[in-house]
Amino acid sequence: MKRIKVVHVATVAQSLHGLLLNQMTNIQSKGYAVVSLSSPGGEVPAIEKSGIRHIAIRISRNVTPLLDLVSLVRLYSVMRQEGFTIVHTHTPKAGLLGQLAARFAGVPIVVNTVHGFYCHDLMHPILRRFYIGLEKLAARCSDVILAQNREDVELALSMGICPSEKVKHLGNGIDLSLFNREQVKDVDICNKRRQLGIPDDTKVVGFVGRLAGKRKGFIDFLKACQRVAGQRPNVRFLIIGEADAGKADAVSPSAAKDYEVSDRCLFLGARPNEELPSFYALMDVLVLPSLFEGIPRVVMEAAAMGIPAVVTDVKGNREAVVHDRNGLLVPLGDSLALAEAIIDLLTNPEKAKRMGEEAYRMARERFDERVVFGKVIDEYSRLLAEKDLQVHVSESTATEPGHVSSNGRPSYVRRLSVPSIEERSR
Repeated sequence: MKRIKVVHVATVAQSLHGLLLNQMTNIQSKGYAVVSLSSPGGEVPAIEKSGIRHIAIRISRNVTPLLDLVSLVRLYSVMRQEGFTIVHTHTPKAGLLGQLAARFAGVPIVVNTVHGFYCHDLMHPILRRFYIGLEKLAARCSDVILAQNREDVELALSMGICPSEKVKHLGNGIDLSLFNREQVKDVDICNKRRQLGIPDDTKVVGFVGRLAGKRKGFIDFLKACQRVAGQRPNVRFLIIGEADAGKADAVSPSAAKDYEVSDRCLFLGARPNEELPSFYALMDVLVLPSLFEGIPRVVMEAAAMGIPAVVTDVKGNREAVVHDRNGLLVPLGDSLALAEAIIDLLTNPEKAKRMGEEAYRMARERFDERVVFGKVIDEYSRLLAEKDLQVHVSESTATEPGHVSSNGRPSYVRRLSVPSIEERSR
């Protein structure tokens, strides 16, 4: 059977590897030929080792008009050359440039996953209107917008970003076979504590994510740590992630000295997904004081490990945490409330245990990534059927540049060739 050629576009390779690799390999297993595209990055070898070809085009994460124009031209050129049937974009900058390039290049199907619209409660109204305008422009290029949280669906409609028939709720999920508390034994937790020098009677507060002062609220986290440490001498702060390089709000681990908690903090840097379950198992509570989210993977991962979370009361977080059930919601930017919520769970172990049990139950019920993969495949099939498309690409060249007609655009016939229901269910 001739394979449909799909490219997933993100701004950085870290997103392709950390957020999308399982999705891309799943889509490829259903009969599609999947390619990835992003800026160069250290994660590219791991992506290609998984069988997903990578194309490197530099895309800035900041607002850089001249560089963005260069990226747009390069994206357009690659999309014409490769002959993709479906362009599927992710993250704000890649979403805008990737969709524009796809339409200019004549790609027949454009899908955009919204990992949280880049609008938040503290944004200046003028800046907010600017970003809404960019989203409207990008949406004109989309065949469908898949929003990870329901509030972004409502935002898209209330702000006139797109009509109701174009935006759908996707959700988000994780690999529940990897993030499974039953797979981590007590002896493993004890050994990990010894390796890190954490005494058995010491509570552990965790942070997992980019060290970004505003976007991920890492400065608020450090402020809260200072207050928690003042009231709880037997506490350690376990921090997994690196400074958000290239962003104005990037925070160095040395910032912990400014808040007099450097001796309590364990900065472990970025870690592969396979190592994360053992680190979550050490935590008594996970903290994520972010500005906005799609649906935060780290909260879902912690939940699957039976760990309650303290998060800011913002869109995305509200879809992962139900207040006083599997965690606590605190006001955005309120480091005092953040500290008090952390202290509440540390000093009330029965309450924390109850929330951890509920977090585990909710994770098994709501956060299975396979459900998300199925929705994406269904959208591909629906759009291919609506457009009645079949690409002139043979099995032997499905991952090579597609056949193009004399005008440089992909050649199509008006017949459908997509994986059957039986093939998709294997």
